[in-house]
Amino acid sequence: MADAQLIPPGVDTSVPSPARLYDYYLGGSNNFEADREAAERIRTRMPELSDAAWANRGFHQRAVRWLAAEHGIRQFIDIGSGLPTVGNTHDVVRLVNPRIRVLYVDSDPMVELHSQALLDDQTRVSVICADLRDPDGILGHQTLRSLIDLSRPTALLMTAVLHFVSPASQPYDLVSRYMDALAPGSYLALSHITDDLIPPSIVAAIHEVYANATEQMYFRSKPDVERFFDGLDLVPPRPGDRPAVVHAGEWGAEDVAAADSEGSRILWSGVARRP
Repeated sequence: MADAQLIPPGVDTSVPSPARLYDYYLGGSNNFEADREAAERIRTRMPELSDAAWANRGFHQRAVRWLAAEHGIRQFIDIGSGLPTVGNTHDVVRLVNPRIRVLYVDSDPMVELHSQALLDDQTRVSVICADLRDPDGILGHQTLRSLIDLSRPTALLMTAVLHFVSPASQPYDLVSRYMDALAPGSYLALSHITDDLIPPSIVAAIHEVYANATEQMYFRSKPDVERFFDGLDLVPPRPGDRPAVVHAGEWGAEDVAAADSEGSRILWSGVARRP
């Protein structure tokens, strides 16, 4: 576990963080006792906790592969990227084209620390520690400007991160600000937690844990999630389907019935193109 590893300045290991909680849900080791105890409090009410995390991870990977292989996207900005784990964005895209550029962005200093190992032999991958609620700071960051050409189509990845943005922080305006800065032909891939189909007891347990974490959790309904794609052209989640926001496990799934899991239903997801 992360307890014996280097701890960046400013990290309070007694307070759970979204990045470390997510790492634990996925079976990772970059987490602390406070994260593990918090996660297990949720798991007592929601046994499918890891299933939900892997459903989101699967959506992220399928969307990235689709954007790189089917639509020739050669630049990716992964905001709220989380701690490195199996199948990172750059791992997926370099199987399509090793020249694709990836910028990871996360507000947790642990992410920046552990992501540095990814950069040892990578000239087209970088990471910055920044808060998604500061679009000007991120879009104007020297690292982003040196790696990403904003005049060319880019994929913006915001998977399982916007539910940490409160209504007061204007999450819809934030997404618009990012997408407006990207060239026409760019894409947004987004997933978001929802309480549409889960029992109130699970919602309460999640709220309780994240109320004592570094970030709180904000559930949004399907219409609320669809609103993030206003002004963009939603794409079909599978060939032959109509454009739509669907549960995370279903997007890009070859077998929709097999993808329809309890964990998948806690997340809405979609991909859209900037016209």
